Amino acid sequence: MAQTYLEFEKPIATLEGQIRELRDAGSAEGMDLVEEINKLEGKVSDQIERLYKNLNPWQKTQVARHANRPHCRDYIEALVDDFTPLAGDRLYSEDHAIMAGMGRWQGQRVAILGHEKGADTQGRLKHNFGMARPEGYRKAIRVMDMAERFGLPVVTLVDTAGAYPGIGAEERGQSEAIARCTDKCLQLGVPFVSVIIGEGGSGGALALATASRILMLEHSIYTVASPEACASILWRSSEHANIAAEALKVTAQDLQKLGVIDRILAEPMGGAHRDRQKTISDIGLAVAEELAQLSGLSAQELRDARRQKFLDMGRTGLV
Repeated sequence: MAQTYLEFEKPIATLEGQIRELRDAGSAEGMDLVEEINKLEGKVSDQIERLYKNLNPWQKTQVARHANRPHCRDYIEALVDDFTPLAGDRLYSEDHAIMAGMGRWQGQRVAILGHEKGADTQGRLKHNFGMARPEGYRKAIRVMDMAERFGLPVVTLVDTAGAYPGIGAEERGQSEAIARCTDKCLQLGVPFVSVIIGEGGSGGALALATASRILMLEHSIYTVASPEACASILWRSSEHANIAAEALKVTAQDLQKLGVIDRILAEPMGGAHRDRQKTISDIGLAVAEELAQLSGLSAQELRDARRQKFLDMGRTGLV
């Protein structure tokens, strides 16, 4: 997969460009340039470590949206055995923005739901960039009903800029569908783990993330509105998105302090897109651990604990 560089990664892009040039020159002219290449690779590692240890909220937002970051489909293909996809809300149509189905996560039978953004232009159009319509949330409700009927834990992978705001979606009851999906999450009597794998935007994310345990990748974001939208409202210009990102407390580190999420999952140095397999493997193990911890609770205990968890939000970590 071709490497895509973010604006703040220009120093890394320059060094890795030099490495590629040396390798090409060595191959073409038969020169031994291993020592020079090793030196540059060391500089790349140092530069990545320096940059990624000091990311500000706006830079983390860019990393969370990185085109090469693993998406929902990548996690399902790598972690879920015997995956059986389920489609349609039985009311209107299928919504490809939300993937849903049954399978085995680390050997355990689960129902799995997630936003899929698409990996290329054709895929992004098919999946509507991960922005679900009402039928997507109604499909999620249908699958969660099935999970509860058969006693299956629910796992959700959240990665969306928000629910689709189009006229058709509003006509078909977008806000009602999101509200009912959120309510269904709260009423589930089975273990429920949600992971913010990229972008968690507004109610479109919350509708799949009102879980017993909320995990978040180190450089993911979770926010009531995108920094650009917030800046447009406050300053009538998205140019101030970096200031808005700081004020919104979008990062995993801030949200853990506020009690909004339960656990931060470390990413490989340079972000999830630089070592996709390790990121996917780490999430597989983390979700399995959380499900194991929740497995001993009764249906009512799970509902009560989840409800109390969300009632307590806003009280934790405030001075």
